[in-house]
Amino acid sequence: MPYFDAASAAPLHPVARQALLAALDEGWADPARLYREGRRARLLLDAAREAAAEAVGCRPDELVFTPSGTRAVHSGVSGALAGRRRVGGRLVVSAVEHSSVLHAGEAHAAAGGTVTEVPVGRTGAVDPAAFAAELGEGTALACLQSANHEVGTEQPVAEVAEACRAAGVPLLVDAAQSLGWGPVPEGWSLLAASAHKWGGPAGVGLLAVRKGVRFAPQGPSDERESGRAPGFENLPAIVAAAASLRAVRADAAAEGARLRELVDRIRARVPELVPDVEVVGDPVRRLPHLVTFSCLYVDGETLLSELDREGFSVSSGSSCTSSTLTPSHVLRAMGVLSEGNVRVSLPAGTDSADVDRFLAVLPGVVASVRERLGAAPAAAEPEPAQELVVDALGKRCPIPVIELAKVIGSVRVGGTVTVLSDDAAARLDIPAWCEMRGQRYVGETATPQGAPAYVVRRTT
Repeated sequence: MPYFDAASAAPLHPVARQALLAALDEGWADPARLYREGRRARLLLDAAREAAAEAVGCRPDELVFTPSGTRAVHSGVSGALAGRRRVGGRLVVSAVEHSSVLHAGEAHAAAGGTVTEVPVGRTGAVDPAAFAAELGEGTALACLQSANHEVGTEQPVAEVAEACRAAGVPLLVDAAQSLGWGPVPEGWSLLAASAHKWGGPAGVGLLAVRKGVRFAPQGPSDERESGRAPGFENLPAIVAAAASLRAVRADAAAEGARLRELVDRIRARVPELVPDVEVVGDPVRRLPHLVTFSCLYVDGETLLSELDREGFSVSSGSSCTSSTLTPSHVLRAMGVLSEGNVRVSLPAGTDSADVDRFLAVLPGVVASVRERLGAAPAAAEPEPAQELVVDALGKRCPIPVIELAKVIGSVRVGGTVTVLSDDAAARLDIPAWCEMRGQRYVGETATPQGAPAYVVRRTT
């Protein structure tokens, strides 16, 4: 069964498995003890730290291992903010950061700090000049991911790092998605990553803090990991994480080029095979293994279930697959279509034949879901109306957009369709539909009863 969700968790790398089993026998003792077994464990921990630091591009004494990538982010954000509290309480982040960064920002705001989100363009990348403009007085920390976890867009880390250096603001880079593919550009002050993203075992993160960065670890601490990650180290998992990082980086150039060709095939063929599809993310500055697209008139949860039935494991940022029934913050910030969203992220070793079979299966699956939802647009009325109102209150995505598509041909060119919808996804998907279908999105109003109303003017 082809597994196409490496961005969530990559399959355990063979080197990680070998290192884990070996370390279970050799690295079970306390590395803080001076007897033989402790010294052996310390040697393994030091070797793992040196290997990880080499891959990150920092000194071994600047890097600590944490229980997860999320913990690394939370510790990095809170420690840097606390260390620079005399400077101010502003935290600057991009609008598409991983939820771990945004949750850390929420905790900072709840404690009295301020958080500024820098918007992104339609490809998902920040404008370095716009980011630099937010690095004003009182900014204690800036955060920017190296590459986006949902659409694969690489961020201009080098340019933003230079702006941060000029402003005297440390930059924390979440490198979880990209570290297995290569080092992060120079200029960062703190860096976080997670082993299960590159084929290491789950439950291991790493946090690097450059010398000279003011940093005050928050919460109870002990003598472990420089006081930045308290608790007994999971040494076998750490050894496996470092060994697998070195292994994947050794193959990254060749495997990245191979997977990029497969992803290029998906990016080119999906719009040809499936009508009304938007491929999102930067087509050039992106991770080599990841592609995301959204299908109009499709229920994302049903689409993923049907693909799973066909033997393909993929993920989605669609509101239809979320317990909150709201689109992912990444798609929302980009202003792209969220309904029927599919993220394909290929693990190392993916076979070309599996990609071809995915492309062969996808059109039929999408057509089946659309037919089930009654998504075929209705024929235009003989005498089109000037205005129509579609009541889609209480209906979830993609029904409001489907109902809009059915009636747009029933109004005159220049006429309007007003869609009443209390689904949060409509605020994103109706404008996206207009851009895809060549219609004009007039804007959002409200009915006398307070229900959201979205006005679309027919232009073609």
